[in-house]
Amino acid sequence: MLYFVDYDLRGSRDYTKLYEALSALKAVQVLESTYCFEHGNTTAALLRDFFMEHIDADDGVCVTQVSDWATYKTNGSPKNLTNVPR
Repeated sequence: MLYFVDYDLRGSRDYTKLYEALSALKAVQVLESTYCFEHGNTTAALLRDFFMEHIDADDGVCVTQVSDWATYKTNGSPKNLTNVPR
């Protein structure tokens, strides 16, 4: 399944833990605070809970399961993932 995660880090804006989690998922940066990644056998809610462990209590995160997408002038796209149809 293809997922997008958007985040808004507030306060101290410590990106280290979040970037490590995104790297572990082999996520591709789409926009400044938006990444896409593939993950099987899970839900958006479980992934949200995973990301909540890697951000501060005042930060925000949104995880979306995606079935169709289009990009324009982005840093990357789901096409940069290995198993997503092009």
